Amino acid sequence: MKGGELLMANHLERRIAYFSMEIAVDPALPTYAGGLGVLAGDFLHSAADLGVPIVGVTLLCRKGYFRQELDGKGQQMELPDHCAPEEGLEALDVRVPVILGNQTITVKAWRYLIRGISGFEVPVYFLDAGDLSNPSYERSLSDYLYGGDAHYRLCQEVVLGIGGVRMLRALGFNRIDRFHMNEGHSALLALALLEERKGSANLGGATSQDIDGVRRNCIFTTHTPVPAGQDQFPRDLAAAVLGPDRLSMLQGTGCCSLGKLNMTYLGLRCSGYVNGVAMRHGEISQGMFPDYPIHAITNGVHAATWTSKPFQDLYDRHIPEWRKDNLYLRYAIGIDLGEIAQAHAIAKRAAIEEIAKATGVRLSEHLAVLGFARRAAAYKRSDLVFSDLNRLRDIREKCAPFQFVFGGKAHPRDEDGKAAIRAVYQAKEALKDCIPVVYIENYDLNWARLLTSGVDLWLNTPHRPYEASGTSGMKAALNGVPSLSVRDGWWLEGHFEGVTGWAIGYDEDPEDREIEIASLYQKLEHNILSLYYTRPKSYAAVMRSAIALNGAFFNTQRMMAQYVMNAYFPAEEDHRSEGATSLLEKTASSTPV
Repeated sequence: MKGGELLMANHLERRIAYFSMEIAVDPALPTYAGGLGVLAGDFLHSAADLGVPIVGVTLLCRKGYFRQELDGKGQQMELPDHCAPEEGLEALDVRVPVILGNQTITVKAWRYLIRGISGFEVPVYFLDAGDLSNPSYERSLSDYLYGGDAHYRLCQEVVLGIGGVRMLRALGFNRIDRFHMNEGHSALLALALLEERKGSANLGGATSQDIDGVRRNCIFTTHTPVPAGQDQFPRDLAAAVLGPDRLSMLQGTGCCSLGKLNMTYLGLRCSGYVNGVAMRHGEISQGMFPDYPIHAITNGVHAATWTSKPFQDLYDRHIPEWRKDNLYLRYAIGIDLGEIAQAHAIAKRAAIEEIAKATGVRLSEHLAVLGFARRAAAYKRSDLVFSDLNRLRDIREKCAPFQFVFGGKAHPRDEDGKAAIRAVYQAKEALKDCIPVVYIENYDLNWARLLTSGVDLWLNTPHRPYEASGTSGMKAALNGVPSLSVRDGWWLEGHFEGVTGWAIGYDEDPEDREIEIASLYQKLEHNILSLYYTRPKSYAAVMRSAIALNGAFFNTQRMMAQYVMNAYFPAEEDHRSEGATSLLEKTASSTPV
């Protein structure tokens, strides 16, 4: 057997299929919108590192999410962010039919291989409706990620969920017994699995036993703690796109209520394992969906991807096992503080150089830089720190100078998110004589790597309890950057006051904006800036603890291991074929020769 044939044969042994509307695999390919896609890419990179028998399925979007341009007042403009699949993906000679409304379209696929540290490869398949045999509207379904109206979005989700299962079967993936839905966008894969069980001619007759059979094969991860974040489509639209037989079957699952098809309820009803993405988020989700047992697996980030070159070199010298086993980052607690500070200074200088090239503004390497870069959404409150400009001026005069770097895109239809960007620009103008404020245009993977390693403090100010998890602060922690954050999402687990960073407000009290604002300014002036300027070694100790405590735990290697043990191959399953329980034993049979 030739090498390529051996590789493909090995790929076909995959046991798990991971579906996500967006997956970030390469900075040169705009196949993601934000945190969900970046998380998916990190997750699959760790799967490749660990040799987990998994395959990824997502959508190809030839015009990306969008390229952001900002005018002098922070008004966002959206331009196509062209993706040339032939430049980074492998075209496959496989086509599958997918029914949309009263016509059948052709879906093809492109492949990207994620190579792990041991050489194991995880294939990711990008589904493409742009085949020339399809009508122009259907071809456009492969244009924009999260674009168009409800009809466009539902058609995309049919391509992802139903088309994705069919594509896997056409490619020869017949041993898959776990289908993991990363959010509700791919929930229609449950419909495809029911079609396989019942046959497409008898969908309306699907029984509770049929649904339970699908449940044994499905995992559902929810990322939103608010009902408004759920994908919902009017019943009439669902009937027009899916057809009456399919809709009848879906109604039997309990996912249709109040005249709408709810993808979150479809994922819940058809999954045997459901989880939130942080401990608090799991609790909140359980309250939202009391009829379903909801677990929690806290998100993480891919350590080798998000650790900057200076810190990679530092870890390689002192704890060379860190790439293979991220838990070794715990031993960073023994690294000399001077070396921590030196590595950070190099990363900070690199970020400042790139900021100067992009904006024409040169920040000072000697002054504290506070970073905030998230999706621009109202609940993330990027402008909270600017609530009292006079207070900021006072801190600057009485305590010490500081600088701000911001970044993030607002969804094209999110007017509140766009207003948040403009608010930062207004603060930037008002503070221009005393406090530098920079907003990075078109924040992407490359900028994320620079900023999460190159600032001195990571700021995060979400409206509780709307932060499901958050991962930007985890990336910062890998580079010794502590957080100043509201106690929500992952920070409830990663926060140790004055050790890994600082908390805004008080978790035990009801949220009060004025209390949070006062706390933010108090911590910034008396706890952070005073420490940074008067006791730099003590500040470096906080940086080191952020690495050892948070970097060692909040990574996708730990996250993947939890999914393997708790969701993919739980030891208590009677029908499980293999008897070994260790991760290596589970995946050894699929490791390349």
